[in-house]
Amino acid sequence: MTLDFSLDEGQMAVRTQARQFADAVLSGVGPAIASIPEPEERFYAIKPFFQQMVDAGFVKALIPAEYGGAKFTSLQFVLAVEEIARVDVNVASAVLGCGLGLYPIVNFGTDEQKQRWLPAFCGSEPKLAAIAYTEVTGGANYDSPDPKVGVQTHARIDGDEIVLNGSKHYTTNGSGWDGLGADLIAVVCRTDLSKPPRESLAVVMVERGTRGVEITGTLDTMGHRATNSPRIEFRDVRVPIGNLLGRPGDGMDIVKSVFSWTCAPIGAACVGRMRAAFDYAYEFCTTDSRSGPHPVIEYQNAGYMLADIKIRIEAARYLSWKAADHFDKTGGKDRELANITKVYASELSVQVVYDAMRLVGVDAYTDQTPIGGIMEDVLCFPVYDGGNMGVRRRQLHEMFMEPSYDPLAIAENRLSVGS
Repeated sequence: MTLDFSLDEGQMAVRTQARQFADAVLSGVGPAIASIPEPEERFYAIKPFFQQMVDAGFVKALIPAEYGGAKFTSLQFVLAVEEIARVDVNVASAVLGCGLGLYPIVNFGTDEQKQRWLPAFCGSEPKLAAIAYTEVTGGANYDSPDPKVGVQTHARIDGDEIVLNGSKHYTTNGSGWDGLGADLIAVVCRTDLSKPPRESLAVVMVERGTRGVEITGTLDTMGHRATNSPRIEFRDVRVPIGNLLGRPGDGMDIVKSVFSWTCAPIGAACVGRMRAAFDYAYEFCTTDSRSGPHPVIEYQNAGYMLADIKIRIEAARYLSWKAADHFDKTGGKDRELANITKVYASELSVQVVYDAMRLVGVDAYTDQTPIGGIMEDVLCFPVYDGGNMGVRRRQLHEMFMEPSYDPLAIAENRLSVGS
């Protein structure tokens, strides 16, 4: 059997559908949010575009068929994300936020929990799911063995109920479309603050309308201008004990799996934004002479820089494909290639867009070109969804210290630790 990077008919159909959808629909997001100053209002303004994502089946792609969905593989999802993020990163982030909130149920919930929550996201309504992961003091140390630090959101078990107290922020989609909360929030918490996360970290599902959930503010961001980043307070929030996924301590595996799943799509989103910068820079170089005798592309330094940019885009794309395929083949247990992809693609995207800015010149630093806005978007990638320094490199470091670590495993489609 040969190693083949060609896409089959179904994969090409996903990619083509996403490309056409992005060009026809998501190209309207930028103009729709451009003059809105308040971050929460920018988010609400993308609801019609998200509705069209729902209508096109992109949210159902997160959910297995037996619960009403049409679940994509990780690779199919990556193929779609690149095309969507090429045009707009905000609606893509809202869909990814839904994936973060639903992934724990899809992969760790009981059949009863799946039947209870998943079908509602397969209908025609633009419902939102979210994961409340990041503590207001930071999220990098969620797995610290010292129970005095890390996650302090507390889930006290009181008979047949769980009582939640704590504060979270950067909870993408967490406000819902009206500031009253997402339809479903996966809350990362601890059931006993005296025990380490291996014994106490948990994920508890909280439904919209539950008393004690309050959206207390929205963080504004320099990029991802219509991506929702609210602060949420949980004050004596009572939910049935059946809203706990698994058992106390299972939260460690759930969180690691959730944020491994996001790595390849984020790599693809980075590729999409890099493509947008390259496309503009390439068009500029082939059509503009900057008052000189020749188009910019005829100068060697410009041509070489375009070559470097294109090389990086292709490398990041195929790494994202490989990571998605490896995640599928290992049943979602891959950690090494996932983290490598997130680190590499996110940091590469900053360099690529900076080089595109250098090619275009000072106009790229104005609102006369899209490149300044693309730079604002890509600066987020290395620091969000598990920052590259606080989370991703640390997880790789921990793998390297495992006695069973095998540095050749991911090249041969095996797990690099414990396989």
